[in-house]
Amino acid sequence: MSPFCGIWRTLFNLFEKGVGLLYVGSFSISMGAYRVRWGCFNQEKRKSPLLGPPLGTGGGRVKEKRGGRGQAVARAKLANCRLALSLDETMPLRIENYALIGDCHTAALVGSDGSIDWLCLPRFDSGACFAALLGTPDHGRWLIAPAADIVSTRRRYRDDTLILETEFETSEGAVRIIDCMPLSDDRWDVVRIVEGIRGRVAMCMELVIRFDYGSIVPWVRRSGDALLAIAGPDGIELHTPVAVQGENMKTVARFDVRAGERIPFALNYRPSYEASQPPIDPEQLLDSTERQWRKWSARCGYDGQWHSAVVRSLITLKALTYAPTGGIVAAPTTSLPEQLGSVRNWDYRYCWLRDATFTLNALLLAGYHEEAGAWTDWLLRAAAGRPQDLQTLYSVTGERRLDEFELSWLPGYGGAAPVRIGNAASTQFQLDVYGEIMDTLHLARAAGLEPEPAAWRIQVQLLEFLDSGWRQPDEGIWEVRGPRLHFTHSKVMAWVAFDRAIKDAEEFALDGPVARWRELRDAIHAEVCTKGFDAHRNTFVQSYDSEHLDASLLLIPQVGFLPPDDPRVRGTVEAIERQLMVDGLVLRYSTSTAVDALPPGEGAFLPCSFWLADGLVLIGRRAEGQALFERLLALSNDLGLLAEEYDPHERRMLGNFPQALTHMALINTARLLSMSEQKAQSACSQGERPAAATR
Repeated sequence: MSPFCGIWRTLFNLFEKGVGLLYVGSFSISMGAYRVRWGCFNQEKRKSPLLGPPLGTGGGRVKEKRGGRGQAVARAKLANCRLALSLDETMPLRIENYALIGDCHTAALVGSDGSIDWLCLPRFDSGACFAALLGTPDHGRWLIAPAADIVSTRRRYRDDTLILETEFETSEGAVRIIDCMPLSDDRWDVVRIVEGIRGRVAMCMELVIRFDYGSIVPWVRRSGDALLAIAGPDGIELHTPVAVQGENMKTVARFDVRAGERIPFALNYRPSYEASQPPIDPEQLLDSTERQWRKWSARCGYDGQWHSAVVRSLITLKALTYAPTGGIVAAPTTSLPEQLGSVRNWDYRYCWLRDATFTLNALLLAGYHEEAGAWTDWLLRAAAGRPQDLQTLYSVTGERRLDEFELSWLPGYGGAAPVRIGNAASTQFQLDVYGEIMDTLHLARAAGLEPEPAAWRIQVQLLEFLDSGWRQPDEGIWEVRGPRLHFTHSKVMAWVAFDRAIKDAEEFALDGPVARWRELRDAIHAEVCTKGFDAHRNTFVQSYDSEHLDASLLLIPQVGFLPPDDPRVRGTVEAIERQLMVDGLVLRYSTSTAVDALPPGEGAFLPCSFWLADGLVLIGRRAEGQALFERLLALSNDLGLLAEEYDPHERRMLGNFPQALTHMALINTARLLSMSEQKAQSACSQGERPAAATR
């Protein structure tokens, strides 16, 4: 046992014996991951879930243990000690220490310590059965790891797959854990195989199932050869040859693995009211999953530089796709903070319209026309309805009601509360999404993906609303929770909407009031260049007549609003470099201006940093753009994954993870840097996104 571990145990024993306040149900430390985890709760009013039930016990919502006079005495002793310790919180793994596995219905985050700390079933936005990511192990996790101290950890994805391999080196030997979620249309499984590499390694398994984001303790019992956990509509079965037992309201196992041995664990989810599904052979599922991923990756037509980073990003986007509908979620997580300890915590398990063009472009340039077509179809279904009711985000199936609420029982990642479910941005008015839809469908037609015949009729109706709607203020691309403003980027995207409609009408012989659209396009352009531009500083600004900058303005040359050689474009890029960069990375905007009505402070926004790399390339500073791009690649974790944001001071990732928009931006920048400068400049001069010109 390490000295550090001994110190913590001594502290806990002192509190338990001398103070009488704590109930300690379990305790574990992983020094390799710098994480302290234990099962404990105090007797204050805040709720902290107990550990899971042993085999054969009943379940229900977690309840708080009550105390009497001893509790008051304990509080007095704590006050005298004046020791400010929050013992029911954890030191979580860094975000970059997680890996992604998924089955194109949902996804899980696997820590470098062997613990699955986040998993929603049966789809991305379902309730989590493992929510330790946002709380403690008591809120649900599935740990498989060596029992002895870990000397070193290595992990990788099998080439061109989403199959994770984590190798642990201990004093006893070495062991590998293989994790995957098999691709299937009719079942949901998590397969974990423990493989002995060298020596004989003592292993431990801890399974804590907590449905509904850690709030519901299931009934757990044996069912034939399986362990069955049920609560309400949810059911989970565990199949393994290893003997398991109930201990301190959780399911545990202790076993040894020798060199050459492979010990499987398979977790299956099903609705509790349906019959058990037939057992599966984990080894066969692993093999078939590997074949499916490699077959998909082999279709990649990307032939530019940084091939491995692009392929890993494409696999990540595929993993974030909900196969039944083609919708792609922004991230598989909720409430990972944009600043440690802050309230900037949002639910990203939905599909954003503004990601549409970036998504389509990334898929098309890599040759994934089937996925691009499915995404376009999802977009049209989601956008159907009255034009004024268009939302900025929808569920994976296109549902509109995404009411936002908070989970009071989860303390949040590293104490960053609240934990939010749903997203109130779904009710905001965001003008830019009209331009994103028009741009996406224009890009689809140009690539030969002719949308269904009704698509053009929907587009014309959207433009009828936009005829006057473009003059309204909105919440903007960053979904601010302050007053609506006339955001410059929003107006630019309204210009894009009419520009792409004109091009589609002319290039594809589609009917529409093109003369009126030209008038509106010219009027918007003139207004933006007057009210959204600061001539004194030679830069576009965040909103009309504002002094503040915004990184979304970097997209002005990319959408064709102005050519890259326009002095106003260069001036905007240089102004953002001066005012919105921290340690060479780009902030979205200055949060100290209170434009978003939230406390100030957040990390650098990685997609915006890729956009700056694009901007540098387009204005002729190619070497600097490439240097920034390669620095951003170096920020990815050991598996090639990136979050939404990065803290340059703490040197760690922030925000939901992995982030689809970040990986889309990576793909587009790689393609732009793989193009000739002349080709990129030509595309911009024609009012097209430069990366789209490669097809």
